[in-house]
Amino acid sequence: MSPKPSLKSAEDFLSFVNASPTPFHAVKSAKLRLESAGFKQIKERDSWSSSLHPAGKYYLTRNGSSIVAFAIGQKWKPGNPISMIGAHTDSPCLRIKPVSKRQSDGFIQVGVETYGGGLWHTWFDRDLSIAGRAMVKTKDGAIEQRLVKVDRPILRVPTLAIHLERQENFQFNKETQLFPIAGLVSAELNREGGTAKESKDNIEGEKEDGQPFEPLQTPTDRHHPYIVQIIAEEAGVEPSEIMDFEIVLYDTQKSVIGGLNNELIFSARLDNLMMSFCGVEGLISSVSSPSALDNDSTIRLIALFDHEEIGSQTAQGADSNLLPSVIRRLSVLSSSESESDKSYDKCESDVSTAYEQTLSTSFLISADMAHSVHPNYPAKAESVHRPEMNKGPVIKINANARYATNSPGIVLLQEAARRAKKASSSTSSSAHGIPLQLFVVRNDSSCGSTIGPMLSAAMGTRTLDLGNPQLSMHSIRETGGAHDVEYAINLFESFFENFGELEAKILVD
Repeated sequence: MSPKPSLKSAEDFLSFVNASPTPFHAVKSAKLRLESAGFKQIKERDSWSSSLHPAGKYYLTRNGSSIVAFAIGQKWKPGNPISMIGAHTDSPCLRIKPVSKRQSDGFIQVGVETYGGGLWHTWFDRDLSIAGRAMVKTKDGAIEQRLVKVDRPILRVPTLAIHLERQENFQFNKETQLFPIAGLVSAELNREGGTAKESKDNIEGEKEDGQPFEPLQTPTDRHHPYIVQIIAEEAGVEPSEIMDFEIVLYDTQKSVIGGLNNELIFSARLDNLMMSFCGVEGLISSVSSPSALDNDSTIRLIALFDHEEIGSQTAQGADSNLLPSVIRRLSVLSSSESESDKSYDKCESDVSTAYEQTLSTSFLISADMAHSVHPNYPAKAESVHRPEMNKGPVIKINANARYATNSPGIVLLQEAARRAKKASSSTSSSAHGIPLQLFVVRNDSSCGSTIGPMLSAAMGTRTLDLGNPQLSMHSIRETGGAHDVEYAINLFESFFENFGELEAKILVD
């Protein structure tokens, strides 16, 4: 009898995704793991010339929702290659509107707007709560970010009973019929002692109770006061200290291992927190040995971006200057004090093309979840490209460049997979090897895209698109393979460890 497959990596992922209902929380979860592995925080606003050193491990964040982490090889020189894994921290969700206070027919409701391309019918009749960040005023007058995650269900989007409208295909209006209920007006009046009243501003901008002018309505005016109170309690401040917030709804049901043989994962936000998690763990695993960076002439880097689901064209998205600017600063790093002490003219001539050299020799894995073949819709998959769960990561290919994969990248990744340590879930007697799968979409189907094409176009860096297979992508609850987590971590670890050698052998100009 073969040994029972290990679920350690899958269970570790569950702790990550359950703690990360928003991109802000996903970045926090990644930071905690990186810091425990010896990575030190740096800031974009600071100079890096004196703070970064060979064999050092560092990370930086932007907007609290995107994070870049990297480890510098001991033998790094300006212009050398960087091995990169890119993923994203966001998922489709419902976000509380700037003015969310609603009530109708005795119900308290919360106004929300859709973020990304979600399967919104799956959000009906779920136990929902709120999470995100609040900007709060501290005792010394500063404004700082506080993360908020309410663990109890407080919201629900109810469906209409089948007796009242029999629909063969469930349809609804996202503006008028997707508002969640948060309680009853009568219960809120009882909680407040029957003293609830509306505040109004007069023409001069001075409130009727004599309070000073506010350019905007306060959060307690724009939102139900009890919602603001709950957010304030989670942030550890008074409601009056809440200046503004970015809050989304999330499903309170925990992510779990499922399936008859514990081979599946039932979870929210598999797309794309699974690949974000695997990227973080792959980088950490690759530098876990004290001597891991001793003979490395490259930099190992992960970049987890916000806003992929809405096109990435934001300051913290993949289509921003975040990754190019980090690479530009890293590309000119000197590997020793003697090099950095050279005269300005000599140093300038040495590094004048370092950024372009680094881009031309670097490689990016765009890691975003892939589609598994669906047993109830088998015709939706191309006849000989049918990825299956727990059979390894999926290389995604598209002739129209919706994915950035090409043959040199496939060759490089194959070799990394060949050298990767065997997953504990494998029954093979070989000491090495991670299986890979290939995917192309049918010619009569549309094809999604990833951060891969935009980053490869912006930087000219060789790129490959890859992801673990899953079902129900963009649903509030998705399904993936429990053993694919370990496959991806081991593949990414091998990619980082072997890239320096492999890059020099695969020559395409």
